[in-house]
Amino acid sequence: MSEVLRLVDAAALGDLGRYAARARALDEQGAIRLQASGEVLAAWVGVLPGSGILAEGTVLGLRTFALAEPAACDVVVPLGAVTDRTARHGGTGDLSLPPTRALAPWSAVTPPRSGWEPAGEVAADGLADSARTGLVEVGAAVRERGAAAGFVRDRVWAREAAGGVRAGGAFAAFSLGFLAPGSTVRVFRANRWTRLTCAGGHVLMR
Repeated sequence: MSEVLRLVDAAALGDLGRYAARARALDEQGAIRLQASGEVLAAWVGVLPGSGILAEGTVLGLRTFALAEPAACDVVVPLGAVTDRTARHGGTGDLSLPPTRALAPWSAVTPPRSGWEPAGEVAADGLADSARTGLVEVGAAVRERGAAAGFVRDRVWAREAAGGVRAGGAFAAFSLGFLAPGSTVRVFRANRWTRLTCAGGHVLMR
């Protein structure tokens, strides 16, 4: 397994750091799965947990990064370890893999790599509006109910949002910075999965 991932330049490493920081803002103790194969790094984060045997409701974020040289790894590490390392890149694109491993149930839920069928398009601005509306509702529930707000949170993110996309997907795309104003998001489906391909990355929902 590769111990150091060499991204194409310091800008790419900084981009990975910003992505990890956004995910960490959603879950301070969260994790990131780093999968390198050849010259591509896939970086997965969990946004919303699923429930039951089939992990229904799972929402994941995915960004891919070009590597300067081939590598092979598949590890789940703390988001904080990645943000710390990307903040101290020293002008290079090198990321030393953190020695600490993290537990993340969502990392065992693997979306399909093939078989995706186009299922339409939706305006990024519509998804952003849906996410903002949901955040206001969830925020109000947290202030009023505290720890008991979980039911409201689940209901808000499970409902249909712009373009028939589940609101949890809109929330993930918005919170991870994937939505470019005025852009179009492509929707794909495969079995029980839905994928949103945005300007800045992908959201996968089960």
